[in-house]
Amino acid sequence: MHSFIPPQHFFPYLTWTDIQTMPNKEDVVIIQPVGAIEQHGPHLPLIVDAAIGVGVLGRALEKLDASIPVYALPTLYYGKSNEHWHFPGTITLSTETLTAIIMEVGESIYQAGFRKLVLMNSHGGQPQVMQMAARDLHVKYNDFLIFPLFTWRVPHITKELLTPKEAQLGMHAGDAETSIMLAILPEQVKMEKAVAEYPPEHPESSLLSWEGKLPVAWVTRDISKSGVIGDATTATKEKGDRILESVADGWVQVLKDIYAFKQPQTDE
Repeated sequence: MHSFIPPQHFFPYLTWTDIQTMPNKEDVVIIQPVGAIEQHGPHLPLIVDAAIGVGVLGRALEKLDASIPVYALPTLYYGKSNEHWHFPGTITLSTETLTAIIMEVGESIYQAGFRKLVLMNSHGGQPQVMQMAARDLHVKYNDFLIFPLFTWRVPHITKELLTPKEAQLGMHAGDAETSIMLAILPEQVKMEKAVAEYPPEHPESSLLSWEGKLPVAWVTRDISKSGVIGDATTATKEKGDRILESVADGWVQVLKDIYAFKQPQTDE
C-alpha cells in the first residue's frame, strides 16, 4: 500500500491514538503528493507524474534524517489534465474539483492538529491550482503553513544531462521524464515506441513562449501529434538514476527547511 514510501513515513499506517499522542504536531511535516493520470506519448504509461512524485519522495525520505518527523499521505493520482484529454486514457478533474479536494484534505489535516502541509505536485498543468488552494487554506487558518511546491523546482542536475534543445523545449514525456521512469518503473517503459517531437518554435523576435514568463494557452494536440513534447529516444536508465538521486537530494534539503520554518510574526 505504501509503494515507494518507507512504511514508517506513511501516514495511513498510523493509528488515531498515534496521532492523538504525537508530540509537537505543529512542526510535523505532512506531504500530499499530487500527480495525474494522463497520456505521456506511446511509450510511457498514464501514471508518469504520480510515479515520479512518489518515487522521488520515497527516495528523499530514505535519505532524510530519521529525527525529522515527516509523513506522506496517499498520492492523489487524478489532477487537472484537460490539456491532454484529446488523447485516450487521460482522466481529468476540473479546477473546482481539484481545489475542493485539496481544501478538504487540508482542513482534515488541520483538525488533526498538524500545522505544516506540503502540496508536492508533479504535474505541470496545475501548479496554479496548488498555489491558490494553499493561499485560501492559509487565509482560513492563519497558523496553517502550506507549501505549494513543484517536484522539479528543487535544485537538481537534470538540465546538465540534456541537449540544449531538450533543456529548452522538452516539456512532456521527453528525455528527462523517460529517463527517470526507466529508473523508477522500467518494466512499464516501451522504448521501442519512443519518439522525438518538438513544438513549433516562436520567431526569434517574439517574446512569447509555450511555457515561461509570457506563455500562450495551449492543449497538447495543438503542438504535438504523438503526445510527446521533447526527445524520448535519447533517454537512458543511467541518466534516470542520476536524475532521481539529484531531485531526491533537493527534496531532502527542502524538507529540512520546512521542518525548521517558523511563521513570521509582525508587530501589531
